[in-house]
Amino acid sequence: MDLTVVAYVIYLLVSIALTVWVARTLSHNGRIFLSDVLHGNEKLADAVNHLLVVGFYLVNLGFVALYLHQSDEITDARGIFEALSTKLGVVLLVLGVMHLGNVYALNKIRRRGVMEREQTPPVRPTDWAAPTAGA
Repeated sequence: MDLTVVAYVIYLLVSIALTVWVARTLSHNGRIFLSDVLHGNEKLADAVNHLLVVGFYLVNLGFVALYLHQSDEITDARGIFEALSTKLGVVLLVLGVMHLGNVYALNKIRRRGVMEREQTPPVRPTDWAAPTAGA
């Protein structure tokens, strides 16, 4: 069997497993942020969370597929390790950047929601009082 094909198979298995693991982690923990941002609307939080996870899968698996190509033929075990370390290292960096981007976006959305809640008075005023002279 061609060692380049062996490297491709290992690369795909590890890359897909890492993508699934990161996506599940983002989905599980991101739902908490979304629920807070959406004021406890669980159905909407689940829907948005699912859409974000689908987008994450599409971007990362698309990158994994595009990055599969190996220009040099692999002739020995050392070549397999070198090719895999380069390819998996880049995939891990891309997954990390995507993860940090998702966390940053969720935190920014959450902060905006918290600021909006703090600006709204808890009870609507019912009357106006003139300032007193002694105050």
